[in-house]
Amino acid sequence: MDTYLLDWANLLLRWLHVITAIAWVGSSFYFVWLDNNLIRPRSPDLLEKGVDGALWAVHGGGFYNPQKYMVAPRKIHTELHWFYWESYSTWLSGFALFTVLYLWNAGTFLVDRQVHDWSGSAAGAAALGFLVAFWALYDLICRTLGQRERGELLVGAAVALAVV
Repeated sequence: MDTYLLDWANLLLRWLHVITAIAWVGSSFYFVWLDNNLIRPRSPDLLEKGVDGALWAVHGGGFYNPQKYMVAPRKIHTELHWFYWESYSTWLSGFALFTVLYLWNAGTFLVDRQVHDWSGSAAGAAALGFLVAFWALYDLICRTLGQRERGELLVGAAVALAVV
């Protein structure tokens, strides 16, 4: 029965992960498109408010007028919508899938007894430690090199060296 439930959890988490990743990529594509199509406003009122770009669009029978501020406006609406659930859901479903697929059966999927004979719990702890250590290394690289001129190239080179 345990294997049957794990198979269902694996299947459902895979689909959840795929769907949330599609939503995340889709919203990212939308904002890339939006940034590339914004037009600098001519209206002195909008420029005075700090609007850097605006766009008129129609979808589903309604008209939309998104405006981009490079710096936060003087007054922010109380019902500000943040696009973070797409990425959070992808991360959470991915970690849940990692847990069900690898950590739950670490002795089967993480241990090759011909290479090194260790326990499933030690292999699971090593996998989690690997994730934490390399996240910390990546964060350190981004904080130290990312703030410099051409920081994105330095970060890319440092990450490539760390991976290789």
